[in-house]
Amino acid sequence: MKKSILLVFAVVLSYAAHFAPNKDCKQCHPLIYEEYQTSQHANATIFKDPIHKAVWDKNPAKKKESYNCAKCHTPAADNLKELIKPNNGVLPDPNNKTQSDAVACAYCHRIKAIKEDLKTNHNIISKEPKKYFGTLKEHIKSPYHKIETTNPNFLKGNVCMGCHSHKRNKFGLNVCSTNENREIENANCVSCHMPKVKGSVSTLRQTKTHTFHGFPGAHVHQNLLKKYVDIEFLAHLKGFEIAINSKIPHDFLLHPARVAFAKIMVIRDKKKIFEKKEILVRVIGANGKPTPPWLAKEVVKDSMLKANEKRVFKYNFELKKGDKVVVVLGYKLVKPPLSKKLGLQKIEIANKPFIFKKEIFSY
Repeated sequence: MKKSILLVFAVVLSYAAHFAPNKDCKQCHPLIYEEYQTSQHANATIFKDPIHKAVWDKNPAKKKESYNCAKCHTPAADNLKELIKPNNGVLPDPNNKTQSDAVACAYCHRIKAIKEDLKTNHNIISKEPKKYFGTLKEHIKSPYHKIETTNPNFLKGNVCMGCHSHKRNKFGLNVCSTNENREIENANCVSCHMPKVKGSVSTLRQTKTHTFHGFPGAHVHQNLLKKYVDIEFLAHLKGFEIAINSKIPHDFLLHPARVAFAKIMVIRDKKKIFEKKEILVRVIGANGKPTPPWLAKEVVKDSMLKANEKRVFKYNFELKKGDKVVVVLGYKLVKPPLSKKLGLQKIEIANKPFIFKKEIFSY
């Protein structure tokens, strides 16, 4: 364990980086800045994300006065080393502006390389404060920063893999994983989570489109992702089938706190005469029971929709002409039993059902 902590220090903290504040980007990139403010990257701190705070409040690391989540949740903090180091009395500070910048613009654009590790990956940050990496080949010279467009991690779209690849706990269990087999060269987060949208990339050079910086995901902008899941209907003589076809290269939901559902209903003469709810979930724990991630030793249950999977549900319910079959695919950010344990019952975002996709089929 000590060896792993030392590795984090060596890789992440080898250079005491100072990052330009997010507000500095607003003047030249107002549209991107506004998009970013809606993203979970901008709201990753315990001061803005009540779910993350509730989990950290239960984490034994808090008793050791170590905010070990800072590596990915507030990586631009000017006291990152002190935040991660245990038993030194340094905790997240709402008055520290470098912490409130969360996953800062300058931080991501200074990721020079990614160090792969068994427990979790680490970002290698460029030592040049005003040299940013990007992909836009045609650009004018910026009066504020240098631009380099040859970084392979940006060009291949795997720049996110420093934080979003995998995370193993002390028992070796992969708690949360986008890139479980660590096939980093095949990862391309940008193509789905940063699509091209209308609007200029900057005020210095007008463009028709730019790369979206709202980062669609489970929290926000889900409408930009629904095209990656299809819902199909097939009727039989004495029943019907519903197929959910995922074109996502990872599980439908990644975080073990979450739960997805598929609700299937039959409407006849404006009345609901059939309803079935399928639960899609991944539960981690020990000895067959759910536990917090830091205590989990096994996957207790896994019915989550997998990468590129076509899940078929069959129902022995005879349809009649004129029936409408309604299929709703949705999710909650926190499972109801876990919400209660974390004291999140009154937090709307933790408990409300998000409707990812809805289809209505006529028979």
